[in-house]
Amino acid sequence: MTPTSQFQNANLLPEEDLLNVVLADLKRTVREYTTATTESACPSVRQMFTQLTDSTLQLQGQLFQMMSSHNMYTAPSKAMRTEVDKKLQEAQQTQQKAQQFVQQRTAQFNGNIQASPPNSQPGMGNHNYS
Repeated sequence: MTPTSQFQNANLLPEEDLLNVVLADLKRTVREYTTATTESACPSVRQMFTQLTDSTLQLQGQLFQMMSSHNMYTAPSKAMRTEVDKKLQEAQQTQQKAQQFVQQRTAQFNGNIQASPPNSQPGMGNHNYS
């Protein structure tokens, strides 16, 4: 028996366990890509991580569907529609507040830059210590 055939015959993990490991890794990868996206200052890098996130989410979804259809994945219990709606509304409110906060701070920052004398630097405190 060759080493390759010995390896192929060895059951390291049952298929279901192996697929669960891959599924968990895809979920982790999505989190990592999402973090990289939010921390990217370069638009092209941000776009690349957005595309990687989307394609990884699609792959994760396909694997989940396949595992679910073969009874290899136990989905969590179903949530009440009212609870889902409540959480969605809370998330939308949080997003709206964050957008308003960013808009206000951006407007204030832009106003401070325009109001600053030409040789001053915003936020550096123009103190005269003489």
